[in-house]
Amino acid sequence: MAICDGQGLPLAVHVASASPYEPHLVPATLDARFLRELPPRLIGDRGYDSDLLDTQLRDEYGIEMIAPNRSRRRRTQDGRPLRRYIRRWKIERLFAWLHNSRRLVTRWEYHAANFLGFIQLACAQILLRHL
Repeated sequence: MAICDGQGLPLAVHVASASPYEPHLVPATLDARFLRELPPRLIGDRGYDSDLLDTQLRDEYGIEMIAPNRSRRRRTQDGRPLRRYIRRWKIERLFAWLHNSRRLVTRWEYHAANFLGFIQLACAQILLRHL
């Protein structure tokens, strides 16, 4: 899981197994960030539309979660914050930049710590390229 800023530069990366539900990985990813400052808002896809995640991010981190509503009876957001959802392509661009590293496309490392090290190395490469 990765979090990027408005320019698509990485702010945090975290590696976990494939089985946990993605909204459960958001706090661990925020705790593994590269900078001290937290982003004011996070933009995610429909999978991140969770009342528990919204309250946790608001109360513990002071972050607004913007995600389109899944099919539910009570809508949690009106359309105004969802205008920012069109900027979600920037995280996809970050993943495309990470896939320029051949070692990350196919995970050859058995241990997650080694794989996380290579992801952090690729993130450092991206950050240095955009200085």
